[in-house]
Amino acid sequence: MSETAAAAALELRREHEATEKTVIGFWVYLMTDCVLFASLFAVYAVLHGNTFGGPSGRELFKLPYVLIETFALLTSSFTCGLAMLAAQRRAKHEVLFWLGVTFLLGLTFLVLELHEFRNLVLDGNSWRRSGFLSSYFTLVATHGLHITFGLIWMAVMCLYTWKRGLTDSIRKRLTLLSLFWHFLDVIWIFIFTIVYLYGSIGI
Repeated sequence: MSETAAAAALELRREHEATEKTVIGFWVYLMTDCVLFASLFAVYAVLHGNTFGGPSGRELFKLPYVLIETFALLTSSFTCGLAMLAAQRRAKHEVLFWLGVTFLLGLTFLVLELHEFRNLVLDGNSWRRSGFLSSYFTLVATHGLHITFGLIWMAVMCLYTWKRGLTDSIRKRLTLLSLFWHFLDVIWIFIFTIVYLYGSIGI
């Protein structure tokens, strides 16, 4: 084996090991995020009845509005999956198209959520009014911050894909982005069920 071939093989091995470490590290991050959200759900479960004379979820939450948010986010999970299927086929333009659709749906969700927060605050129902509202804003806003990070990551990956193409490194990063985005959708399903659905019927 020539020195050039040996160097190339060594570089390939190092890249593979680095990728494995990145994937393991990302799964560790997701597990810590699970712990974070589990803690926030636990706090909400304890405080959701502590309204201190203020409104409860039954008076505040508008289920049809939240259903629109949910539809936008769950649809974005589907389009993200289509982007990953296109990445496996190395169809660069399809990946960019579906990531663009995913980005717009995620942005729509975020705008709707911020509009909901704004209306609550303007009506005098900010996070400072009761333990219930403090736990609600903390839980839902933490998820919203993750969505914001995901959108920034998605925009960066679109730029990388457009400039560099679907290299192995880019496809692996897209896979991690997809896992992160699907994780946020799963968390939202729990938020929708525990906070909004149960809250709107007074459970």
